Amino acid sequence: MAPLQVIGAGFGRTGTDSLRTALNMLGYRCHHMKEMMVPGRYPLEFRDAYLHPEKETDWDMIYDDFDAAVDWPSTSFLKQLMDKYPEAKIILTERDAESWYKSIYNTIYQFPKNNLVTDDAPQEMKDMMKMCKTIVLDGAFGDKPGLMEDKEKIMAMILEHNAWCKANIPAERLLVLQTAEMSWETLCPFLGKDIPNVPFPRANSSGDMNSLGATIAKNGWNEESVKLINSQAAFPRNK
Repeated sequence: MAPLQVIGAGFGRTGTDSLRTALNMLGYRCHHMKEMMVPGRYPLEFRDAYLHPEKETDWDMIYDDFDAAVDWPSTSFLKQLMDKYPEAKIILTERDAESWYKSIYNTIYQFPKNNLVTDDAPQEMKDMMKMCKTIVLDGAFGDKPGLMEDKEKIMAMILEHNAWCKANIPAERLLVLQTAEMSWETLCPFLGKDIPNVPFPRANSSGDMNSLGATIAKNGWNEESVKLINSQAAFPRNK
């Protein structure tokens, strides 16, 4: 389905799942980390692209089922995707740095500690977590023991990223969405879409994410856990 028409520039936990849901409601097919939880979403290809930026990556293959992409891992390839898809519009979801740090620390940072990906986990989850460790935990957060405990450095990281986006992405391509103020009225005119007559979605709170992890930790990788993980994807793959 590529080329991508919309690319999210915001880090995870800045409202990316709400944006994904909104884009899907507007008729896009939006890639998000949750889509990586089902088979056939190329987690190892993402990882290889991150480890070997000198190699050519087949982005059209990776996004073959999508025309929009937000959240990690896509955000880590923002520059490459902007160049690959020059007509794509860019949306930066921006959240107060301290609130973002608290959310990251209490969700994503805790997942590896819970040791959810055990030997009996589905292979796609093992591959996804390998990709996440490389691109997000070791990549975006610096591959330094204890770095996530350094609140000021992590907050400075997202502020620096957001400043880069605002300084380097042409104004006509960029929409900055404050997480607390996301609405159809700000999103739809930028995309040239009619405003839906339904509330703007609010998705994937910290409580929702931790509940997912707690359920798997409690039940292990039984049939219920696998169904729960697969349900996170809006577009389960049929091939």
